[in-house]
Amino acid sequence: MPDHPEPSARGEHGHSHTLTLGPDLRYLVVALVLIGTFMVGEVVAAVLGSSLALFADAGHMLTDVATLAISVWAVRLAARPAQGRWTYGLKRAEILSAAVNGVTLVAISVLIALEAIQRLIAPKHVLGGLVLGVALLGAVVNVFAAWALAKADRRSLNVRGAYEHILTDLYAFIGTAVAGLVIVLTGWDRADPVASLLVVALMGRTAWGLLRDAGKILLQAAPDDLELSEVRAHLVDVPHVLDVHDLHAWTVTSGSPTLAAHVVVEDHCFETGHAPQILDALQACLAEHFGLTHATFQLEPAHHVGHEEDVHQ
Repeated sequence: MPDHPEPSARGEHGHSHTLTLGPDLRYLVVALVLIGTFMVGEVVAAVLGSSLALFADAGHMLTDVATLAISVWAVRLAARPAQGRWTYGLKRAEILSAAVNGVTLVAISVLIALEAIQRLIAPKHVLGGLVLGVALLGAVVNVFAAWALAKADRRSLNVRGAYEHILTDLYAFIGTAVAGLVIVLTGWDRADPVASLLVVALMGRTAWGLLRDAGKILLQAAPDDLELSEVRAHLVDVPHVLDVHDLHAWTVTSGSPTLAAHVVVEDHCFETGHAPQILDALQACLAEHFGLTHATFQLEPAHHVGHEEDVHQ
């Protein structure tokens, strides 16, 4: 069964599956410039101050820069129209981007955690004043970057991933600032690796969320807010519908849930030309009860199921 039959064959009405890409691209670029500029300065400060916490923040900001750069690239790819073998376009590029973001967070957090443990065992002298100043400045930069991304459409997993990266950085800078203040006031250098481990925990939490959500989409799990047993019950309740099987639901990309099903209808519907009205009723049912407007239905007479070798309930 083709994924994209003509509208009259699938009961669709004019609608759009794309998120607002123009403004999102602009907000991502603004955040990229802010974060990238500050990251360079933080690396220099981390070297001068011998601060693992600043290195951790800089490492996280490096993933932010990569995240934002990949996100910009993914938004541009996702804007391309469907053509040739790419029947959905390249909209899923933003999901791959989110998955890459999650993997980079895991890799960086492991490296930082190992170094932090070593510094807890054998602490190094840290310039607390420099750490405090850079962390406070970093927090300000991240506030502006988060403000820019907050205006973007966070239904997109790609944009949401970039936004959560920035928020995690903001929290990490606050923790690093506290560590710098502790070092200034008490001289306790272990506060630096302790703050680094806080960054690692935040990075791990963000990575898990991104990888979980991207994995669900890439493995074509049904959307979380869509219970297939309820969908089937509503479809079967449509007049002249006898049964529904091979019911599948998945997400092409953020904000684009899709459904396909084989619908068994009364035999006379094919003889009287009533099939188009049933398609309209099925589509209206999904839109009314589940807010789902992209669906493909195959209408069948009751005896047709005997010709199908692989039927999924």
